[in-house]
Amino acid sequence: MKSFFNKVSVVILLALFSFTVNAQSNIDNQKPEHKIIFQLTSGDTTAHKQLIKQFNNILSVSPTTKIEVVCHGAGLDMLVSGKTIVEDKIKVLTEKGVVFNACEFSIKERKVDRSKIIPVSGFVPAGIVEIVSKQEQGWSYIKAGN
Repeated sequence: MKSFFNKVSVVILLALFSFTVNAQSNIDNQKPEHKIIFQLTSGDTTAHKQLIKQFNNILSVSPTTKIEVVCHGAGLDMLVSGKTIVEDKIKVLTEKGVVFNACEFSIKERKVDRSKIIPVSGFVPAGIVEIVSKQEQGWSYIKAGN
């Protein structure tokens, strides 16, 4: 009987060891999903190009990262047809899941015809409220440009 309990104890210990090793392996293989909200208020086209470069850099090392940029004030220019110099790059990034949003308050304030916003862009009623809402949901905040 003692031999039987010893064998059962060994089997239980092996099972626990295997479970622990597998659990640790699964933890090591899980990469954290980052969620980053960017605020762009600069109309400087150099800042727009740098922001696009940052997005590509982030996605090259962490492809599951969720990225959203809210453009308001002068930053709205990045999403306006005829003013933006990065429209083609924005299209490529939206295919990778990056979200570009134009602030409707800024559209009204700057008297931009809504139809001039590039087609891949979304809209948010108020840029700051969108940013704060994302932060409340655990997103990291980055101020882009100057």
